[in-house]
Amino acid sequence: MKIRQRNKNPHPNLELEHLPIILRNIYLSRGILSRNDLDYDLKNLLPYADLKGIQAAVECLYEAITMQKHIMIVGDFDADGATSTALAVRALCAFGAKKVSYLVPNRFEYGYGLTPEIVAVAAERSPDVIMTVDNGISSIEGVEAAKKLGIKVVITDHHLVGDVLPEADAIVNPNQPGDQFASKMLAGVGVCFYLMLALRTYLREQAWFESNQSEAPNMAQWLDIVALGTVADVVPLDYNNRILVSQGLRRINAMRCVPGILALLEISKKTPSMVNASTLAFSVAPRLNAAGRLDDMSVGIECLLTDDLSKAQVLAQQLHDLNQERREIEEGMKLQAFKNLNQLDLNEKTLSVGLSIYDPTWHQGVIGILAARVKEKYHRPVIAFAKTDNGTLKGSGRSIEGIHIRDVLDSVAKRHPTLIEKFGGHAMAAGLSLLEKDFEHFSTAFDEAVTAVISPDLLHKELVTDGELLDEDFLVRTAELLNEGGPWGQSFPEPLFDGVFEVVDQRIVGERHLKLSLRCPEGKRVINAIAFNIDTKAWPNHHCNQVKIVYRLDINEYQSLKNIQLLIEYIEAI
Repeated sequence: MKIRQRNKNPHPNLELEHLPIILRNIYLSRGILSRNDLDYDLKNLLPYADLKGIQAAVECLYEAITMQKHIMIVGDFDADGATSTALAVRALCAFGAKKVSYLVPNRFEYGYGLTPEIVAVAAERSPDVIMTVDNGISSIEGVEAAKKLGIKVVITDHHLVGDVLPEADAIVNPNQPGDQFASKMLAGVGVCFYLMLALRTYLREQAWFESNQSEAPNMAQWLDIVALGTVADVVPLDYNNRILVSQGLRRINAMRCVPGILALLEISKKTPSMVNASTLAFSVAPRLNAAGRLDDMSVGIECLLTDDLSKAQVLAQQLHDLNQERREIEEGMKLQAFKNLNQLDLNEKTLSVGLSIYDPTWHQGVIGILAARVKEKYHRPVIAFAKTDNGTLKGSGRSIEGIHIRDVLDSVAKRHPTLIEKFGGHAMAAGLSLLEKDFEHFSTAFDEAVTAVISPDLLHKELVTDGELLDEDFLVRTAELLNEGGPWGQSFPEPLFDGVFEVVDQRIVGERHLKLSLRCPEGKRVINAIAFNIDTKAWPNHHCNQVKIVYRLDINEYQSLKNIQLLIEYIEAI
């Protein structure tokens, strides 16, 4: 493990002089150079008019609303898809649409996106317009099937586009050719929010609300949902996304959010006033995602749609139970995958650079998480496969910084045209399907494609930190300051520090977590620290008097008392 400190800007920046020096240095190392970069007021959002196709989408939905046609939302089965679906349903109903429904493809029956099969299911409910959220950009055949049935199609998506676009009535996707929207990083829920924002403005301009003696809804009321979906999908938090997430977190902190989010926080034992982006990513999103992974994402969507807190709590409990089941399945699959890889006596020279793994017993709803866990251990792009009911293999891939996994799959598809049935995704995550007989062929092709674009230094895992903290920095106020300085996330990383500490005490808690009491070498302050999911064969290490750790500064609140706690990302005995 290589630990490197971020480059600090040696030149003073007068625009940030008002900030505490610790926060100022953190911002400068992340490219923040002015106060404007930290102004998360909604007025600074990029204009929706720059999104290609948004006017056509608005006009299609306007006609459906004013003529009270049936609008059906077809979403994805992850947290981004669930939040996008809930947002679209809530907004369209608030705008005055009387016939709004949603349909989420069951990943085990229909697969991803607007397939011809899911169009056939949708047609049984006679929609006039299908609006996709967080999917659709690759649904060539599905859109064609819908159009043949006389159903209009509006696509809202953020995934990278292929060589051919669906012939939909409107496509809103910042990554489509010719789009002028300055940020290409919107999550699916962000794209949906922008479309609803544009639609509300158009309805207001057409005096729709006035003629119906109703108020135009405040779009900010749904930013809690937008924040959750944006963080859950791990999209880069560029300036525009930070505005959306920051505003959503403010609503959650003030308990002005939908009951479903409050219920998910309650079941996670999290206090709304202390929620940050990390809470959404590691406590709320996994529970919401569990429904789509193991069962039916409609449970998660209903949790976000209900305005009844009691009902939301019942649904949140179901999601919590599903997440517990998901974790048990994942743990078994992970242990099996590592055992199989260890039996091959692999090392850096013999391990594939692009790693494909498969077992016919694996659960297809959990292979994405499995790929992420294996990637974390071996630090290389990984695709995990599971068998579907029709005998094909479904793969879910995760990549490392510097390797665009969707582009790698595109390269494989072009070199081997008949190998991959379909694929799609982002730089860091992608999905695909292929025939079981082609697994070994694909494994070789994927490894070759990754090897062709990777540099050796990318295979060495590196933790980049913000340096060491002084003894006087270990205060609750410092942790609060860092928390308030967010939102932190992908491409705008949460502050991470490193240092050497004296070990005062160490013990295992909760079977696999290492609890430590640490003292700064030059101070008298003793600080609590915890390392989750530690190797219990190596720890506790009672021969160790000092440790080098990489950690995040956190607050542990117990019985209304707040204390500093270090969340350890890496630990090494000295």
